[in-house]
Amino acid sequence: MPASIFEEVDHFLEAALTRDTTTRLSCPSCGSAHVAQVLGDNGGISYVCTACGHSWS
Repeated sequence: MPASIFEEVDHFLEAALTRDTTTRLSCPSCGSAHVAQVLGDNGGISYVCTACGHSWS
């Protein structure tokens, strides 16, 4: 677990910079690329597959 929020942000920035720009988000349940980003109840970001209805964050 990161000791600070700065370490967590660095982790996400590094992942974003090294990610292949052709990589698409896909549903971990059915593999569909039909994914919507939604705002969760607590203000966090969640994802919903519009093909099968699976949701995750």
